[in-house]
Amino acid sequence: MYTELKTYQQIIALLKKYNIKNCVLSAGSRNVPFVHSIEKDPFFKCYSIVDERSAGYFALGLAQELNEPVVISCTSSTATCNYWPPVAEAYYQGVPIVVLTSDRNPSMLGQWEDQMIDQVGMYDRHVKKSVNLPIINDEDDEYFCERLINEALLELDHHGKGPVHINIPMKSYNNSFNVKKLPDVKKINRICINDNENVWKEYYNELKSAKNILVVCGQGLPNKELDAKLKEFFKKFNCAVSTEYMSNIGYDYGLNLNIVMDPRYATTKKVSEYVPDIIISFGGNVFSGIKEQLRKFYKNTKHYLIQEDGRVVDLFKSLDTIFECSPIDFFDKMNQYSNKRNNKEYFNRLKEYVDSVIYPQYNYSHIYAIEQIVKRIPEGSILHLSINDSIRITNFFKINKDITTYANIGTHGIDGSLSSFLGQAAANKDRKAYLIIGDLAYFYDMNATRLNCINSNVHIILINNEGGSEFYFNRMWKDEYSDLHTTARHHTKAKGWVESNNFKYISASNKEELDEAMTTFFSQNNDKPVFLEVFTEMKSDAEEIYSFYDLSRPKDFKSETVRKSKEFIKKTIGQEKAEKLAKKIGIKK
Repeated sequence: MYTELKTYQQIIALLKKYNIKNCVLSAGSRNVPFVHSIEKDPFFKCYSIVDERSAGYFALGLAQELNEPVVISCTSSTATCNYWPPVAEAYYQGVPIVVLTSDRNPSMLGQWEDQMIDQVGMYDRHVKKSVNLPIINDEDDEYFCERLINEALLELDHHGKGPVHINIPMKSYNNSFNVKKLPDVKKINRICINDNENVWKEYYNELKSAKNILVVCGQGLPNKELDAKLKEFFKKFNCAVSTEYMSNIGYDYGLNLNIVMDPRYATTKKVSEYVPDIIISFGGNVFSGIKEQLRKFYKNTKHYLIQEDGRVVDLFKSLDTIFECSPIDFFDKMNQYSNKRNNKEYFNRLKEYVDSVIYPQYNYSHIYAIEQIVKRIPEGSILHLSINDSIRITNFFKINKDITTYANIGTHGIDGSLSSFLGQAAANKDRKAYLIIGDLAYFYDMNATRLNCINSNVHIILINNEGGSEFYFNRMWKDEYSDLHTTARHHTKAKGWVESNNFKYISASNKEELDEAMTTFFSQNNDKPVFLEVFTEMKSDAEEIYSFYDLSRPKDFKSETVRKSKEFIKKTIGQEKAEKLAKKIGIKK
């Protein structure tokens, strides 16, 4: 029988998955849930040493002689301090020790609570990894806890061996042992490029037998060698390749799933038809709704992450294996093993879904403006997209080849897009450079407009819809008071500031003016940087996106009337109560 504390249940289950058996235990009340759970479990071999300092050194010697990790466990407060000397010794000798420190409720820290000190990260630079587990209250906490334990245990022998620290807070003392079965936890694996070929071939065999593989390309810079290796992989394995413009991956074999995987467009039922057996991901962040949608199916899908530094980045909450190598090395190795061909069944089904999107003649709006612009950007240009609307809408449309696309989505903040773009444009004066930016992002970074290194290759499109339209799009706008602070509604124009900094300024407030402005904006004879300010209205801009989704949304989707009814209920009784009500009566969000 095991403890009721889910954090310790997960630790015990994962110690088994990692085959870590030997535990040196020091008596104390806070770690009783762990100690009593494992001392009855025949998998573990336990040693009782009351003095924590001696216990740590004993574990060090044990680990050295066995040449395998050893666990040490103690109660909270000064007991944890007694581990310091042996932990430091283990670090400098490269000995793998799992340091488990029990802790109390973090809300009581500094409140004269008994047997409580600040234990988070207490061993500082003398452990290879230190994690502080959450107190588990829901599924998100369970997932987070499982991931953190994996992160710690993976570091025991990652680029050399050494100790790791896991701190385990708990709300109250627990002395109940009525759990018969440990939770079904997932062990995350890490494979390095120089690992045994037989290990790599095991993963190749999984890929070879998979019917549906989805390769998700995150943000990255153009790389012709990677493009070639990925294209060869596409030809050899039953896969589809998900690309966005920020991936900078060749688009002749990639599919842009930005629209069809957006949760506002596609139902869970529809997306479930295309859930892969295996996801392979590489690169930086992914903007599209595919991230949110695939998380709903994480229990059924294996995720292979290609991550050069070996970090745990569980984008879809389904991480199975980390491949510590470059994407080029991964695809090259798998290509060498394979002589089969992609039957393209999965690709063709996804492509048919992507091709089913209906594109209307848009009303004058930020969608219309961005469409007119991105389709005209010439090959070989630089394109920088400020966050959210600029990225989302640009991915609606087909752009010319050989356009390097950037966006500051590493942090997803509105600051710095203009400055980053100007740096990119300054690095190559011979390339035409285009920035699509919203008003809040532009005025946040507007001082960059006066930099003395701005050249005539610079083209800036400011979508000025007088505030943050994203708050209308995400239904965070509630009433006219929301415009005071939430959407930051304003009536500022860029004209005076832009002209004073030697830009050619043009503007548009309707389709006719925009069509006329296009000639000047894309002229080859501009001898100074060009700034186009497009005036729209944020509320109608957001509605235009939903009108587009409603037009081409699959037939199995809830009707527009139902969607608006749900929004009305949320507005009336509040989102939290509405979600509880929906859950109670069995309606999906």
